[in-house]
Amino acid sequence: MSRVKWFLFGAALVGVIAFALGRALLANAHGFSAAEQPSTVERWIARVARSAALPADARGRANPLPNNPAVLAEARAHWADHCAGCHSNDGSGDTLLGKRTYPPAPDMRLPATQQMTDGELFYIIQNGIRLTAMPAWGGGSAHDEQDSWKLVHFIRHLPQLTLEEKKEMEKLNPKGPDDLKEEEEEKKFLKGEDTHEAEVGHHHH
Repeated sequence: MSRVKWFLFGAALVGVIAFALGRALLANAHGFSAAEQPSTVERWIARVARSAALPADARGRANPLPNNPAVLAEARAHWADHCAGCHSNDGSGDTLLGKRTYPPAPDMRLPATQQMTDGELFYIIQNGIRLTAMPAWGGGSAHDEQDSWKLVHFIRHLPQLTLEEKKEMEKLNPKGPDDLKEEEEEKKFLKGEDTHEAEVGHHHH
């Protein structure tokens, strides 16, 4: 890391500490809540810290995988299953989890993400971002480097995501117990099975 980057990182760290102390003085009155929106200063510090933490050689790494329909399809399925819970299928971050993390999940369709290099995006996917909800996916048995490079292509594709692709991804999103129960009830209804009426009729007899 160059001296300039170390200086920026140090300045950001000092800013974080100063801001934290200021918030601590108000803690008894307001408390700390992840439901609050980060201030402008916090957002700036987070951007500087993220930039300073990225190794110089990460920025210049090129994506070794081709950007073709097959690769995008695999990345889309992977995103729907592993990433959409926080980032949403369309990358907006408009999910229950994404909005309640601190800082909230960013809209990855916007320039702040899209202007990053492929190498930077890959590094973040692999190593995560400290002091945020972004985990490090690298090294896991279910996620290898190729998966991360595929996701980089998909992140580039987010601004052009089609309605058909979103509907396809919805089928691949992890389902909770309530979702599974609702799907089962819909299937029974479509087959003409109204279990509720059947149960009521049985009790009347």
